[in-house]
Amino acid sequence: MRTRARGWRWRRSPLRRRSDVVEAWTVLAVAVLVCLGAPVVGAAAAWWAHGEARSVSAEQRAERHRVRAEVIGGTGEAPPAAQARGQHAYRATVRWTEPGGGTRTATARIPAGTDRGEAVEVWFDSRGRSVAPPVDSTAVWQHTLTIGTCAAGGVVLAVLLGHGVVRRVALRRRLAEWERAWARTEPEWTHRRA
Repeated sequence: MRTRARGWRWRRSPLRRRSDVVEAWTVLAVAVLVCLGAPVVGAAAAWWAHGEARSVSAEQRAERHRVRAEVIGGTGEAPPAAQARGQHAYRATVRWTEPGGGTRTATARIPAGTDRGEAVEVWFDSRGRSVAPPVDSTAVWQHTLTIGTCAAGGVVLAVLLGHGVVRRVALRRRLAEWERAWARTEPEWTHRRA
């Protein structure tokens, strides 16, 4: 029958080695860092990433403008120009009316499956180039959660790797201490002379 003595590394014992104490303190430090440190680092990284992503989104919204345009040509003949938000986007010629009354024509990205004559919403930057829509709040939150999760996971991984290194060093020292103790004790047990 096997019994388990909890906390044996903390109690005084002739079998306890210094490496046992180091390993016990390391386990305590790992528990604190994983339970408290990783969430704090993850939350801090997520907070920073959220602020950065919101500022990028605001810059894009200020720089880009949306236009409701009619597709007049170039759909479906070319391979996809880009894949935006999980959908293929094709380049096509579109035409729209400016607020001042003038008509403009440009090449823009349109969603797959759009036919000639259909009205689509396209985005242009301040120089008149066709661009992807600005980052929306869903993408900002996805970025935030991804960065926070990766940061917390990175802390856990680093702590566990460090713990593995400390355990390996402690095991080597423990084995060396036992070897030295056995070298002193073995002649008494086997009646051999050292």
